[in-house]
Amino acid sequence: MDLLNNFTLIGLPYAALVLFVVGSIYRYQATKYTYSSLSSQFLEGKQLFWGSMPFHWGILVLFLGHLIAFLMPESLLAFNSHPVKLLIIEISAFMFALIVLVGILTLFIRRITNPRLQVVTNRMDLIVEILLILEVIIGIVVALNFRWGSAWFPAVITPYLNSLMILQPDISAVASLPSAIKLHIVLAFTIILLFPFTRLVHFLVVPLHYLRRPYQRVIWSWDKKQVRNPDTAWSITRPYEGVPNFLQKLVPSELAEKYMQKLKGPFRYFK
Repeated sequence: MDLLNNFTLIGLPYAALVLFVVGSIYRYQATKYTYSSLSSQFLEGKQLFWGSMPFHWGILVLFLGHLIAFLMPESLLAFNSHPVKLLIIEISAFMFALIVLVGILTLFIRRITNPRLQVVTNRMDLIVEILLILEVIIGIVVALNFRWGSAWFPAVITPYLNSLMILQPDISAVASLPSAIKLHIVLAFTIILLFPFTRLVHFLVVPLHYLRRPYQRVIWSWDKKQVRNPDTAWSITRPYEGVPNFLQKLVPSELAEKYMQKLKGPFRYFK
C-alpha cells in the first residue's frame, strides 16, 4: 500500500507536472497551429452551445474555488467559520459540479453520435472527455459522502500540495484519506499529465486581448478617403486604376505596371 501511495501521490504528480510544462512548451514550438481547441462549431453549433457554455463556466468556477483553497487556506477557513457561509460555498460548488457534468456529458454524446464529428475525433478526444466525466462524478460522490470539503481541503490537501511544490513531499495525511478522495486526486494529475496531448492546451492561450480590442474591425480594400468622398461615383465594384497593393508587394513597381497593362481584368478591382 505504501508503494502504491508513493507512486500515485508522489511519482505521478511530479511526472504530470514535468510533462505538462515540457510537453506544452514543445508542442507550442513544434506545432503551434494545433495549439487550440480545434473548434468543431462549423460542423454543429446548437448542441455545442448547450454543452460548451455550462461546461466552461462551471469548470472555471470550480477551478477558481480549488485555487483559492490552495492559495488562501487560512482565509477560507476563517470564512467558513460561519455555518451559513460554509453552506453557501458547499451548495454552490455542488451545483456548479452538476452544471459541469451536464455540459461534459452533452459534449461527449455530441461527439460520439454526430457522424460529422466522428470524422474529426481522435482517441485522445474521447479519452480526455471520459476522464473529465469520471473526475466530475467522483467529485460529486466525494461532496455527497465526505462533506465540508471547503473545510478539510485547506487543512489536508493544501499542505500536501505545498509539500510537493517545495520538493519535500509529505503524504502522511493524504494517504489516510478515503479511496474516493485519493482517486479524485489521481485523476486530476492524470488529466494534467495528458494535457499537452489534447485540445485542452487552448486553456493556455486564452485570447484575453480580445477583451480590450474593438468588437469589430473594418479592413479597407480601397482608399478610404476616396470611398468616403461624395464626389466619387458609386459602383458595386469600385475600380482602381493604379497598381493594387498586393501586387506592389510581390513585384517591383515598373514590372507591376507592365503586368497591369496586360491584365486589365479582375486585378483592376483590387487595391
